[in-house]
Amino acid sequence: MSDDHSQPFALDAPAKINLTLDMVGRRADGYHLLRSVMQTVDLCDTVTLMRGGEGIRLTLSDDTLPADERNTAWKAAALFYEATELPPSVDILIEKRIPQQAGLAGGSTDAAAVLRGLNELYDYPLTDAVLLMLAEKIGADVPFCLVGGTCMCEGIGEKLTPLNDLPPVWLVIVKPPVGVSTGAAYAAVDSQNLPLHTEQEERLLAGLAGGDAAAVAGNLFNVFDEALVLPETGEIKAAMAPYAPLGHVMTGSGSAVFGFFEKEEQAIACAEALETEHEWETFVCRPTRAFPKN
Repeated sequence: MSDDHSQPFALDAPAKINLTLDMVGRRADGYHLLRSVMQTVDLCDTVTLMRGGEGIRLTLSDDTLPADERNTAWKAAALFYEATELPPSVDILIEKRIPQQAGLAGGSTDAAAVLRGLNELYDYPLTDAVLLMLAEKIGADVPFCLVGGTCMCEGIGEKLTPLNDLPPVWLVIVKPPVGVSTGAAYAAVDSQNLPLHTEQEERLLAGLAGGDAAAVAGNLFNVFDEALVLPETGEIKAAMAPYAPLGHVMTGSGSAVFGFFEKEEQAIACAEALETEHEWETFVCRPTRAFPKN
């Protein structure tokens, strides 16, 4: 990054997928308690920051999204300036590539990138611990998106335990036209008494610890996938089958599905076929590692 703080500073804001996702209880205030292995991937929005002027000014490539205090990126900037007691003075431009209502944390990762980027632009006035506290105030996925890589996430998303990097694999993410509202997804889980996936989780964690991609892919699970039973996710999994994925599952509260592939050519062939034959949005990507600590 240039030392000239008046120059634009661009950051990648990577999407996240859930390799596992269980609901393990609820807090007294009604918040659901989760347990999930999360992973960042190199499907990214681009967040560009430039210091100057008065206030927080937000521009997005998708004009259907709010560009004011309703946006998580705007909230992140406001919290940063409040915590540092610095006068707000930034332009934020977000080039959106991560689909909305997909379970890929598009809004959360933009907010995390704003926190990381502003902290760097102002020469690190806030510690990693304080940034995580701010992230928790914005949304459940923001703390993980601030850290990145492979983590066990617990509580309402604020308890993070770094795990071994996901072994080298190719991922195909598929987003059907239908979106899922988070509220509807949680209501579907609440209406059913679904068991925990303790043994599957143990096998997946052992696969991560041993660098065994097939063991990880063979034990993917998501309680929302089971509770919602969306026809579109079933269609995506069936369409992936001829390309021999190691495993597949819906991410987050949906509606995107991802599959693991051993070889790049398998992943590309699968993605091209699904996009051509079904007009689904498809993305071929790789897992990414955790962001460096300050």
